[in-house]
Amino acid sequence: MIDISAEEFKNRLPELQIVDIRTEAEVLDFNLGGLHLPFDKLLEKLEAIEFLKNLEFVIICYTGLQSKVAATILRKRGFTGVRNLTGGIEAFLSI
Repeated sequence: MIDISAEEFKNRLPELQIVDIRTEAEVLDFNLGGLHLPFDKLLEKLEAIEFLKNLEFVIICYTGLQSKVAATILRKRGFTGVRNLTGGIEAFLSI
């Protein structure tokens, strides 16, 4: 359970925890809710998402590239339930 498709994400959206790693401007443009933790602050602010360490959550960005990198980093740091939104917000908006 690593990636999540835009379709599954949309269907499960009400029940999913989200960590949005996009910039402030991107979040202001379109916001799905969840916790906003910009990619460039991720490592220095890990304590903000420590409560998710053993829970399923989805990390999102615009195209799915930065979130894939972030998910890999988080897995290496013990976050067992992190999932990457394949294609990011771009894919979500196209379905």
